[in-house]
Amino acid sequence: MRYQLIEVEPLTPTIGAVIHGADLTKTLDDETYSEIHDAWMEHQVLFFRNQPMTNERHLELGMRFGPLHIHPAAPFADDNPALMVVHTDKDSWRNNGSGWHSDVSADEEPPMASILHIREVPSQGGDTLFANMYAAYEALSEPMRKFLDPLAAIHTSDYTNFYGEHKPQRESPTATHPVVRTHPVTGRKLLYVNRGFTRQIKDLSRAESRALLDYLFEHAAQPRFHCRFQWEKDTVAMWDNRCTQHLAVWDYYPETRSGIRVTVKGDRPYH
Repeated sequence: MRYQLIEVEPLTPTIGAVIHGADLTKTLDDETYSEIHDAWMEHQVLFFRNQPMTNERHLELGMRFGPLHIHPAAPFADDNPALMVVHTDKDSWRNNGSGWHSDVSADEEPPMASILHIREVPSQGGDTLFANMYAAYEALSEPMRKFLDPLAAIHTSDYTNFYGEHKPQRESPTATHPVVRTHPVTGRKLLYVNRGFTRQIKDLSRAESRALLDYLFEHAAQPRFHCRFQWEKDTVAMWDNRCTQHLAVWDYYPETRSGIRVTVKGDRPYH
């Protein structure tokens, strides 16, 4: 795809791209927004370096893509629950993440996009990995794809004490989604189960479900489906929760990694 206003530097042939020539600290004109959206659909996760956004501009950027999603339990900044705090330091008892996951997939209408602005980085480590779930699905054999296509799975999250003493915004959600969903923009099929939230495949026994989910989780964790991104201060990442998973690596204790995430509402997944 050719771009006139931005430069797109792919991270791998499979997923991820660094975008040059876009200033997210200012309101995007329609033409630049359109090119960014096209690049996003092509590469699934985009990275923008040297973007010292304010919280107000961050909210405006998120709303450019759609209404904002409120996380069920996460702490937030400026008394605004749309400004989710992503923070891990020497006093954290756990990483601010769920292993490999797609954000809040246990919601009935999981968010379509997450936009993370990292403001403080450790001297070393703290990378995030992203997985292309189109590629994970397409790498399965045809008989396996046919078996998975009609199945549905239960996604559940339990946020009890997940963020320490912070009081959740609402009850921990549970939802049933297709194991294989169709992306509403690209029309491509993708694998939609993740280790963080998918608990049970419906209509299978517990043993069958566990064996199949474990296989699919390990399948999606293969590096051939991934990119790995090294953060710098004031980097912004925008990923498509409908067709990616991500894993934040906590390898920088006792240093700090901190930022703000704005999340965009999605719709109910369908086959």
